[in-house]
Amino acid sequence: MTAESPSSRVWLVPTPVGNLGDITLRAVEVLRGADAVACEDTRRTGALLTHLGIRRPLVRLDAHTMHRAPAVLEEHPRLAYVTDAGTPGISDPGAELVRAAVAAGVPVEVLPGPTAFVPALVLSGLPGARFTFEGFLPRSGRERRERLAAVAARAETTVLYESPHRLADTLGDLAGACGPERQASVTRELSKRFEETARGTLADLAAHFSGEVRGEIVVVVAGRPAGEAAPGEEVPDPTALARGWADEGRSARDIRELLIARGLRKNDAYALALRVTSSS
Repeated sequence: MTAESPSSRVWLVPTPVGNLGDITLRAVEVLRGADAVACEDTRRTGALLTHLGIRRPLVRLDAHTMHRAPAVLEEHPRLAYVTDAGTPGISDPGAELVRAAVAAGVPVEVLPGPTAFVPALVLSGLPGARFTFEGFLPRSGRERRERLAAVAARAETTVLYESPHRLADTLGDLAGACGPERQASVTRELSKRFEETARGTLADLAAHFSGEVRGEIVVVVAGRPAGEAAPGEEVPDPTALARGWADEGRSARDIRELLIARGLRKNDAYALALRVTSSS
């Protein structure tokens, strides 16, 4: 297929992450008008199309069969593509289909619609003006450790996906990398009957989700607090800092808050603030 086929087109169609009422009118229109609907799971997508009263040929295009994309594009000039849930191209094979379509000169449209990480970010209550989407962390090894260290060092909020059976391990690893007191949230079952968003420290969340967990998971982790040293950075001596602030005439309360902002535990910060102000 080449750009000489003016009617050729690929649509990436977002599908609901939970509540089927979140499908858009335009998504329904595109699915009805496509020559075929490519998808990750024909049974799951077939159930969705049946619910919508749509009959279209289904073609499996997942991570294991995406090598067939050029042939599928040739056979079905007007192709709609959906993943199991949410917007295709985010942590799924949709991005590979886009590359195949671009290489074949086929126009691509991405419809706006449901996605999991945006509502989870908003629900977290953490700063969302700047954030990094990590997708799924590597399961093990050096790459996982490096990505965890990057999350710990990052000043902005981090959003990532996780599977239910790996959630407890990931929360524990995040607590080890970022510190147990780092604020975070876990959202699961978005837009479904048992939707839940839990907020607290990474240590609290690791304890809360230590048992069996169900549903799709979005984890949101607060950025590194201002003044806290990033991994590999030299940590200033807190005693020297506190004495310098005391010499400037700062109160014990101010010094305590400054020390806490730099990562010192509350009790240690309080004791050090009292010590340097009483001796100055």
